[in-house]
Amino acid sequence: MNEVLFKHTLPIQLRFNDVDTFGHVNNTVYFSFYDLGKTTYFDGLKQQNPALEHVDIVIVNLQADFLSPIFPVEQVAVQTAVVELGNKSFKMFQRVINTETSEVKCVCQTVLVGFDKKTNTAKPIPVEWKRAICDYEGCEDLLK
Repeated sequence: MNEVLFKHTLPIQLRFNDVDTFGHVNNTVYFSFYDLGKTTYFDGLKQQNPALEHVDIVIVNLQADFLSPIFPVEQVAVQTAVVELGNKSFKMFQRVINTETSEVKCVCQTVLVGFDKKTNTAKPIPVEWKRAICDYEGCEDLLK
């Protein structure tokens, strides 16, 4: 993947129960960090453009690579970016970093699909959402 410019960074407060018996953050906890990153990313889009309607999306694929453990004394953040934007789906790239050293601890790619709750089928991502994502990311080339 080409170099990703992350405009969205969320500091993460580590909790006592995030740490396992090996003395580092348990790998399952990273997915909570990624969920927080997605949530605040979309909340930020809505704050910038209050006219955006709610969009229902579901995760259809999630892949993570764990590169280095996180220890309780570290300051970490999750960074989030949309890197591909299609008609019914888009791909997010996220990573957890040590904010003091910039060391990348884990990377994650997630494919999300527009979803119609009434029919339980995929549906197009609304054009207003696509535009808001492109405006935020500063990349018109996301639109395919």
